[in-house]
Amino acid sequence: MSPLRRWSALAVLALPVLLISIDMTVLGFAVPALTADLGPTSTELLWIVDIYSFLLAGLLVLMGNLGDRIGRRRLLVVGAAAFGCASLVAAFSTTAGMLIAARALLGLGGATLMPSTLALLRSVFPDARERRLAIAVWAAAFSGGAALGPILGGFLLEHFWWGSVFLVNAPVMILLLVGAPLLLPESRPRPGRFDALSAVLSIAGVLPLVYALKTAAHDGVSVPVLVSLAAGLGLLWTFARRQRRLAEPLLDLRLFGSRAFSVAVTTNLLTVFALLGLMFFLPQYLMLVLGMSPLVAGLWMLPLAGATVAGSLAAPWLARSLHLRWVIGGGMALAAAGLAAGTLLGVDGDRAVLVVVGLLIGAGVGAAEALTNDVILATAPPERAGAAASVSETAYEFGGAMGTAVLGTVGLSVYAAHLGAVGGVPARDAEAARETLGGAAEVAAGLPADAAAALLAEAGRAFVTGMHVVLGIAAVLAAYVAVQAVVLLRGSRGAGAAPADQPAMATAMETEMETEMAPR
Repeated sequence: MSPLRRWSALAVLALPVLLISIDMTVLGFAVPALTADLGPTSTELLWIVDIYSFLLAGLLVLMGNLGDRIGRRRLLVVGAAAFGCASLVAAFSTTAGMLIAARALLGLGGATLMPSTLALLRSVFPDARERRLAIAVWAAAFSGGAALGPILGGFLLEHFWWGSVFLVNAPVMILLLVGAPLLLPESRPRPGRFDALSAVLSIAGVLPLVYALKTAAHDGVSVPVLVSLAAGLGLLWTFARRQRRLAEPLLDLRLFGSRAFSVAVTTNLLTVFALLGLMFFLPQYLMLVLGMSPLVAGLWMLPLAGATVAGSLAAPWLARSLHLRWVIGGGMALAAAGLAAGTLLGVDGDRAVLVVVGLLIGAGVGAAEALTNDVILATAPPERAGAAASVSETAYEFGGAMGTAVLGTVGLSVYAAHLGAVGGVPARDAEAARETLGGAAEVAAGLPADAAAALLAEAGRAFVTGMHVVLGIAAVLAAYVAVQAVVLLRGSRGAGAAPADQPAMATAMETEMETEMAPR
């Protein structure tokens, strides 16, 4: 394959990743508008938000292995068609039930796209150094898309109706449907028998586990939560036992015998956990505390988006002269510093601090995740690249779902606890104001001017307190991930080499990771 075709293929593979990551964060801006239009119940609204991540997390392992067997390009094309059709249905939904069904189909389509794109990169870029740069571009699309979601959402909602946040997916999927057959090679390294029972066990185990964790974070522990948690863990234990006995497992658990693979997957999970906690609070802080419009709030997140892309693209260059553990660990240390700096943000909104926070977090997360995905692909045998990619994406989805649910619940609990009684606000309205900052704004709209101003000021201070707690937790997690990377990746070959030997050392590490998980 010529260099021009390889890099053109990379552009095609980056498109779905960009859109899927945008979809993870853009919906939050559209919730108020679609709620006013469709009038969903609180349960229906929960499913509108959560069904996408539920199905995406539950189907990734299955779809990654399916692509390894029927062809990764073929699955990518099928997924693109499903994702594009689901986007059209979501954009023009007329009822909450219709939107829930469309979001479910989006989750199904997304599950076919993510592992296929990452696994195909290994086929398109056999050279280790070219592949590292290609994965950095792929990671930049994923991380940048998550940061660009609020910007795009703010712009669209300022000019169009809420369905426009879904409609933008369709033309990009058309480009993918045209470009994939022309530029991407077919890759089908595992033509063996597909184990249907393992597929059922993986889905049946992941879905109740995700449901239990998200519900417990939002509503607390209850009997249904415990039953769902026990059922999910039991089914996953049965799934794991079955995989150890099969000659051709759906998920080769020996992948986790590689310390590099396990560290990379854990880094992805905890990083997204911390980042999505930030992304839950930051847009509300900008719009409801500082009073920005959706578009202006999105523009103030440009430093985060730009730094994420820059960090991802700089990571391969840094890895030529530094050991991977220092680039990954250093990136997460930068992210930890940025999250800690976020606790300096107050109700008045220091713009300089906001920019510094975005630059530090974006550059650090971008650099770290560009290389963790390289580690995951390099560690896995070529015939299991799709399965390895699906494990990485499942970690992303678990981290994202849990970050929003757990850190969101923690922050809102602190907010409710710090929102004291405000003169002139009836007890019933005060209770509604304690639910969310948006609820406080709605209550204030029906109060006299003095009482409304007092409520909004008190609510803003309480929300910032909750946000500080979340950012502090996220900073500690990021610091732990940095230490973990530096300590646990130092046993790789060449870790003690002198700086002048670092380029050769990086190649040696890649060679080691290529062979470490070969079938024993």
